Amino acid sequence: MKSMYFKSLLAVSALALLGSAATAQVVKVDGSSTVYPVTEAVAEEFQKANKGLKVTVGVSGTGGGFKKFCRAETDISNASRPISTSEMRDCKAAGVEYYELPVAFDALTVVINPRNTWLQSATVAELKKMWEPAAQGKVTRWNQVNPAWPDQPMKLFGAGSDSGTFDYFTEAIVGKSKSSRGDFTASEDDNVLVQGVAGDVNAIGYFGYAYYAENTNKLKALPIIEKEGKPAVSPSEKSVLDGSYQPLARPIFIYVNAKSLAKPEVKKFVDFFMKDGAKMAKEVKYVPLPASAYKSNLDHLAKGKKGTVFGGKNEVGITIEELLKREAAM
Repeated sequence: MKSMYFKSLLAVSALALLGSAATAQVVKVDGSSTVYPVTEAVAEEFQKANKGLKVTVGVSGTGGGFKKFCRAETDISNASRPISTSEMRDCKAAGVEYYELPVAFDALTVVINPRNTWLQSATVAELKKMWEPAAQGKVTRWNQVNPAWPDQPMKLFGAGSDSGTFDYFTEAIVGKSKSSRGDFTASEDDNVLVQGVAGDVNAIGYFGYAYYAENTNKLKALPIIEKEGKPAVSPSEKSVLDGSYQPLARPIFIYVNAKSLAKPEVKKFVDFFMKDGAKMAKEVKYVPLPASAYKSNLDHLAKGKKGTVFGGKNEVGITIEELLKREAAM
């Protein structure tokens, strides 16, 4: 889709005109910057097909989005990880019931500057050495991670603490969610991270694949070695589908407030998302789910199957096949 999806990232969609806000039927979405590109793409097509209906899409991060969602301030929450136990409690306390709808798979991508000539791949163990809390203030140069790498300062860029990408990356790489060194450039706006890595030969960062795919002229994706003895695997649709891009392949979601679904404009948008989402996911360079997954989502809505299949846990390494089995058994 147009690069505007990645460059705007305003608190609300520019399509929500102030003058008509009082009378227009508005679907309110907020949350993950990773999920933003696909939701914004769907929203644009939906608004073209449904004059008079507006969709606002905010980007306060997965955690920030759930805070609003569990206060019933939004209809839909974009999430790059499953809802957590504490967020489930917050929603329950506020009487907010929800539907969990997986919409695509992401290849969370580690990126370096294209002028970096010494880094051809990295192991999970090397990434952990860069990002674990014990590295703070101590592991600051490339050769401290691997003696074969140069004695140059290492500049780290990563997701902010309200981001589901931060939660997933730290759990997948460090072994515990939110366990990270703090001395790095952090942002919930992935474009800030793109510009940071693109501007420094000594930089390394991570974010959703869509932002790498939009900036391949500025960035280089780093192949990942899950364990010693395994091959280095680059992020791609193929490596996500065949399950080889581990441990950084992950499902992304929208969560729908059950009460909001009773509003015609919200139901219409969610139905449109499930019917058009695969095409839009592919357009913005995520991996679409099989058609059966979107049909299963619609079946869950029709049958009132609310809640989550993850039990509040952010699971690392789940494949598309495993996700579909779990959703089918809900």
